[in-house]
Amino acid sequence: MDILLVGCGKMGGAMLRRWLDAMPARFAAVNRSGRALPPGTEHATGADALNGRRFDAIVIAVKPQQIPDALPAYTGLLAEDGCYVSIAAGFSAASIGKIVGDKPVVRIMPNLPALIGRSVNGLYANAACGEAHRELANQLARATGTAVWLDSEDELDRLTAVAGSGPGYVFEITRSYVAAAEAMGFSPETARALVLETMGGAVEMATRSQDDVTDLRNSVMSKKGTTEAGINALRRDGLLDTLLEDTIRAAYDRAVELR
Repeated sequence: MDILLVGCGKMGGAMLRRWLDAMPARFAAVNRSGRALPPGTEHATGADALNGRRFDAIVIAVKPQQIPDALPAYTGLLAEDGCYVSIAAGFSAASIGKIVGDKPVVRIMPNLPALIGRSVNGLYANAACGEAHRELANQLARATGTAVWLDSEDELDRLTAVAGSGPGYVFEITRSYVAAAEAMGFSPETARALVLETMGGAVEMATRSQDDVTDLRNSVMSKKGTTEAGINALRRDGLLDTLLEDTIRAAYDRAVELR
């Protein structure tokens, strides 16, 4: 199987590394990011350099705003029974169809932990896709983490707002948590270690447990203890819930704008 990756930035490169290890396929990549390609990847400078070769799948990994300009050059390189696979946030299958015609299109919405095989991948296939196209997309997704099939692109945009953009929220919350630990007098190195180990342990415990996270939170608190005092401050005026709802809503609204 021959697969062409159009664009090889941070996300495309992260997924490509996992695919090379997990899939019996030949990969070529059009790379203008300046990043070195993983060993075993054929490098192409553009569509002309591929000399009309046909690919079983063309993976669209450029920024959504670049797709209308970048994709037309590659429409003649898809094999007759091939499919397009897009990992671009927000840009709909219908919008891709306006460029490539009535072709099978699968959208995969990954997140950055694809780099370590822990991506949460949402998948949506248009009506032109057959079982073989869905299976290929499933293999691509599972090589980088989990695969969650969705029934609509609106649902995929909602997943983008929660999981696709989610690592950014987590890193920003972590940054603020580390800064608060430093304000308590810890060195930056110690503050970072304390916060990351605490967060990592708590998330792993929640993942392994069947208990609701509210019950897990309550299990840490004792009446009038230190944790209760901290939680009361964190939940003051419902600000945390409102802030996170607004965060996810803003990301979703932007995904809708990009359709």
